[in-house]
Amino acid sequence: MSAALPNLRFTLKQLQYFAAVARTGQISLAAAEVHVAQSTMTAGIAELERVLEAAQDAARHPFRKPSEIGGTLEVAASYTVLGYFLLPFIAKFQKEHPGARIVPVERDRAHIEESVASGETELAVALTSNMREPARFQNVVLARSRRQLWLADGHPLADLTQVSLHDVAPYPYVIPVVDEGDVGALRYWSDAGLEPASFIRTSSMEAVREMVALGLGVTILSDMVFRPWSLEGRRIRALPLRDAIPSMEVGLIWPRVATLSPLAQAFQQYLAVAVEGRT
Repeated sequence: MSAALPNLRFTLKQLQYFAAVARTGQISLAAAEVHVAQSTMTAGIAELERVLEAAQDAARHPFRKPSEIGGTLEVAASYTVLGYFLLPFIAKFQKEHPGARIVPVERDRAHIEESVASGETELAVALTSNMREPARFQNVVLARSRRQLWLADGHPLADLTQVSLHDVAPYPYVIPVVDEGDVGALRYWSDAGLEPASFIRTSSMEAVREMVALGLGVTILSDMVFRPWSLEGRRIRALPLRDAIPSMEVGLIWPRVATLSPLAQAFQQYLAVAVEGRT
């Protein structure tokens, strides 16, 4: 059965907005250039992104049959996985399977591991690169996201094409503590035998972006959570690192000895295909 294609429409004005942001590097500057409010610019670009997403989805799934999958499934995930990876896939899955309900449950790494191992949680999407005892679970890697240096446009390192931890060490370092980001960062600094000039710790990713954009510090984070500007529209750049910094890895985990429910199996299979199609 052929699915009805979405009504794919975009305007020349949305393309003009996109081009202005690409030229200026900041939504606020782009809005001023084309003489519109920043909120108008943001909404126009978001609509263009939705059109592109719908076109990609239609290309991946040209023919669909009505879904018979139903029920409710709780999926555990951490702060970073929920905010920057999982939620769009949940929304698309439920659109394709109207009788199914996926309930995201935010938990920290330790709680995810314990709840899956005990059978309390049937399926989780976790930062598998952070897991302490991966052998306790069945798992499949969904995505790997490289880590790069984030810094402000006018930063002394901004003109380089590649940097090392030795280059970064003289500067204040912004370290997010969510999802044990501080633990991972301290590990690769320690492995290199180096330490930044100082640490600025925060539990807010938006605070990380704003501090970096203002030149108050630099940080090393994954491309998955990277955005090229702060909430205030200030430009953020990303530079590759020469050092062997491990990637951030996102994967599905489930109990080692378990038969997944039909809904869990369907969502597991959907994620594997949908993530591959997006990359």
